[in-house]
Amino acid sequence: MTVVAEEQAYGDIALVDLLDRLLGSGVVIVGDVVISLSGIDLVQVRLHAVITSVRKEMANG
Repeated sequence: MTVVAEEQAYGDIALVDLLDRLLGSGVVIVGDVVISLSGIDLVQVRLHAVITSVRKEMANG
């Protein structure tokens, strides 16, 4: 069940609960920004990030 479906089924979800669910399963953020002038790329920025929480079992080794 998706977060939107759960929200519709159970009412409003607090932001803290949503962040907890996202961090529990992990989030991947990917983005590209290119600034160009007359068809010539001047600046290119790429972002690739994986955001997740660390479980106690994994942290202790």
